[in-house]
Amino acid sequence: MKRVVIIGGGIAGLATAYSLREHSEGKDFEIIILEKKERLGGNIRTEKIGGFIIEGGPDCFLSEKPWAMELCKRVGLGDNLLPTNEQNRKIFVLSRGKLHVLPEGVILMVPTKILPLATSSLISIPGKIRMALELFIPKRSDKGDESLGNFVRRRLGTEALDKIAEPLVAGVHAGDPETMSVRASFPKFVQLEEDYGSLIKGMVRKMELLKKTHREAPKKDAPSAKVTMFMTLKNGLGELIETLTGKVSKSRNTVIRTGVNVTGIQKKDGGYEVAIEGGGDIKADSVIIAAPAYSAANLVRGFDSELAVKLLTIPYVSTATVSIGFKKSDIKHPLNGFGFVVPKIEKRKIMAATWTSVKFKYRAPEDSVLIRCFVGGSKDTSLLSASDEEMIRAVREELKDIMGIDAKPVLAKVYRWINSMPQYTIGHEERINWIDERVSAYPGFYLVGSAYHGIGISDSVRYGEIVAKKALHHIGA
Repeated sequence: MKRVVIIGGGIAGLATAYSLREHSEGKDFEIIILEKKERLGGNIRTEKIGGFIIEGGPDCFLSEKPWAMELCKRVGLGDNLLPTNEQNRKIFVLSRGKLHVLPEGVILMVPTKILPLATSSLISIPGKIRMALELFIPKRSDKGDESLGNFVRRRLGTEALDKIAEPLVAGVHAGDPETMSVRASFPKFVQLEEDYGSLIKGMVRKMELLKKTHREAPKKDAPSAKVTMFMTLKNGLGELIETLTGKVSKSRNTVIRTGVNVTGIQKKDGGYEVAIEGGGDIKADSVIIAAPAYSAANLVRGFDSELAVKLLTIPYVSTATVSIGFKKSDIKHPLNGFGFVVPKIEKRKIMAATWTSVKFKYRAPEDSVLIRCFVGGSKDTSLLSASDEEMIRAVREELKDIMGIDAKPVLAKVYRWINSMPQYTIGHEERINWIDERVSAYPGFYLVGSAYHGIGISDSVRYGEIVAKKALHHIGA
């Protein structure tokens, strides 16, 4: 019987395994999933404590990238998809020690409405004029890669970078705009400049076309579930991991093993041999590594040292989340939004804070609120070496200074994610093209995960399905 070994039991590995079964039309072959930790799910971790639903890692996925939503529906979680609370959709930016509303109509960094930007207290008058001049900035003739920082400065000015783009990007990617590849991280913005000569013109035009499409779309008899930009699951993203694990583990000839340390991979007898610490090596017709790039480098060193070296050029940063619960009666702040982001120039200890129980329903008891703060990333790693108590104390001090919260928490939980966030630095596309070409020389061997073709849950799901189909073709299923 043919055998596929998947190394890594995070969302990429589990989604790949599910796709292998989903697309194999009942063909007989074996799947073995090997996970180093005792827990499946990778960066997705949901805990339920005292009526709170706490996300240790990501708390949602983008609906614009539909693959995670589609997977939820395919595994029977469609009714549990949960939109954001749109009546409080504002995002705030900390500037000069105060919270300012991100102007309505600003999409990541591009203003699409004049009045909200003109009346905003966040951007200075010279900064607003510079952003408006984007309409007249010629597009770049050089087609080479460019840092996100340089791209935003060139098109929208330094203030737009410092107060809007940088903190928003840090909150999502934990990255540094000065080293991030704009082509790899935000290809749509590069395309807008190329197609329309202006980000503002292009974004406005795209929004007009989207509205027209919605107006002309045939009306459905039954109302569809509400979809917002950010979506999650009613019981947390861990629900997707649990459901995938259950479906995969119950499928024929499928084994999930946790607490297994894979030490290397060798090409052998037209296939592969996966070495396990402590013995019990496994022969496979196809091997899929769904682990971080640096882990993959250690595994492939035995049969391709050059590939291992290239994989190690994909950098990672470490982050932590601190979730704190308070009694609602102790909070004087109106909590009239999803939370706030913190520009690097503010020199704070946190990157951002999500007012979780405002952003999503069911995240806290009725008499409580849940706030989640982000620490670390490329901005400042000093707090990551602190103890949990020290980190919680530092975060509480920031919340007191920024939001006026001086209450005793009813809950405080720290989650550390060491070397968990891959960074798409300048030259990422060329780097990945080289890796893809190299990997293609080894039939039945594949790499999946957020280090390569898109950061985020949806991208991991999408590419996992692509790889699953390739592996099925290889083993003849």
